[in-house]
Amino acid sequence: MANFKDALGARELTDKKAGLYQALVAEFVGTLLLNFFGCGAVITQNVVAISLAFGLTVAAAIQGIGHVSGGHINPAVTFGLMVIGKIPIIRGLLYVILQCVGAIAGSSILRALSPERMENALGVVSLSPGVTPVQGFGIEFFLAFILVLVVSGACDTAKPDSKGIAPLIIGLAVSVGHLVGVPRTGAGMNPARSFGSAVVMGLFDDHWLYWVGPILGGMAAGLIYTFVIGPAKLSENSNRTYTPAAMDEKELQNLTRKKRDNPA
Repeated sequence: MANFKDALGARELTDKKAGLYQALVAEFVGTLLLNFFGCGAVITQNVVAISLAFGLTVAAAIQGIGHVSGGHINPAVTFGLMVIGKIPIIRGLLYVILQCVGAIAGSSILRALSPERMENALGVVSLSPGVTPVQGFGIEFFLAFILVLVVSGACDTAKPDSKGIAPLIIGLAVSVGHLVGVPRTGAGMNPARSFGSAVVMGLFDDHWLYWVGPILGGMAAGLIYTFVIGPAKLSENSNRTYTPAAMDEKELQNLTRKKRDNPA
């Protein structure tokens, strides 16, 4: 029962030290920026420019809010970490809700600040001609798969050398996904980002695949990294454990404090 309570994470709702509400605000802001800047670049109609806009915005957002919430800004990442127990269930579900609200806010601001002639290029994702829903589902699955696999590796605290460049690495994974996805599905890669654009423009064609594909891809990547590939090996003198981005900063601070208090 105790393990279930920990997995559920209900105590975080009343524990001020958990920083849940600050994290929710951070996820809201992160996805707002993603939809504003990423979707704002769609008007260029240049796949490389769009890919870089989304990737660099993700990297910037993670750098800015990662120490507060982990910088998920994507339900696929949240579900990928939640399914392997790296983030409590309640926190994860609240993250997804605030990510969606943030995405709607970002797309709403973008639309309000864009002329009518640009309304056909505000980031609504759709299948390209000839791409079937099943093919689109597969593309979205693998876009999220590579993202969460990279997140898991970059935020593995047994690999401290990758910590400083983790935002850039994750951002590059987003860019790679968009290079492949934009010509086929519009590269949702992120259910909240797709949802925000769809709500603001009122277009929901084949919208299910932009949720199911990325979430299943993210969950598969989290499970494979954790139970098949396996986290990086710890050194004999290390007490670090594998944690997701959401806990990385706090865990490192706690471990540093413990080592200082108990040098032996």
